[in-house]
Amino acid sequence: AMRSKALQKAGVDGLCYLAGSVLYALSVNVFSAPNQIAPGGLTGLSTVLNYLFHLPIGVMVLVMNLPLLVAAWFRLGREFTLRTVVATVLSSVLMDVTAPFVPAFHGDKILTCLCGGVLAGAGLGLIFLRGATTGGSEVAARLLERRFSGVPVGQLILLVDGVVIAIAALVYRDLESALYAALMIYVTTEVLDALVYGRRRGKMMLIMSGEPDRIAKEILTQMGRGVTILKATGAYTGDDRRVLLCAVSRSEVYALRTLVTAIDPAAFVILTSADEVHGQGFTKE
Repeated sequence: AMRSKALQKAGVDGLCYLAGSVLYALSVNVFSAPNQIAPGGLTGLSTVLNYLFHLPIGVMVLVMNLPLLVAAWFRLGREFTLRTVVATVLSSVLMDVTAPFVPAFHGDKILTCLCGGVLAGAGLGLIFLRGATTGGSEVAARLLERRFSGVPVGQLILLVDGVVIAIAALVYRDLESALYAALMIYVTTEVLDALVYGRRRGKMMLIMSGEPDRIAKEILTQMGRGVTILKATGAYTGDDRRVLLCAVSRSEVYALRTLVTAIDPAAFVILTSADEVHGQGFTKE
């Protein structure tokens, strides 16, 4: 059973990498490359080289990824590297194989960035969700992160992408192209984040009320959500009080707010966004 489960997981991983690679290849071949938009990372560099020397984009992505993947093998672990090798090879090969057959889109530039960005984000999202990356700036950023541990990976990726966009602007001698590239990267990142974190995003509510027990009981029984009671002290009065902490999905916010107000209209409620919520009642990793 263990064996078949592992095979099943590998199969699903493979399908996700394949589907993600197809979407990413379409993003490059239909939208970004024909419009001289370098979408950051090694794909962006390859797009520029393709423009200069007519070298196939996928092949160059692979060649440039080799040193990064060797470094990743030693520094970032074998499983991650193997998955990334598979996803990188798939997306590079598909980029070159599909290039002659897909039509280039030469319409509105903003549409180009939006459609290209959505496709790229969805493609990369599928690959990221199954524990791989497509090499390039993600791996470069992870390797850099080990060197400069204080800087978040997202910022490092932006830095790498920024350098690529700058090179592209110089090669294409076109500032607009660089601005469109920035827009496309922004769309890609937003879609990617929504896919990778979307299911795990939630809201956190802090409730200060004179009726903490009643509210806690109602949340538990009516909404089936866990509540944590925090012991707190009012700074002004010095009184001991209890603050309720409750994590809910975005769709439950209205119900929770209504429930609290019904019991205690004077309750003081703070609602914040939580980027990730793990554990019981939320998605399992």
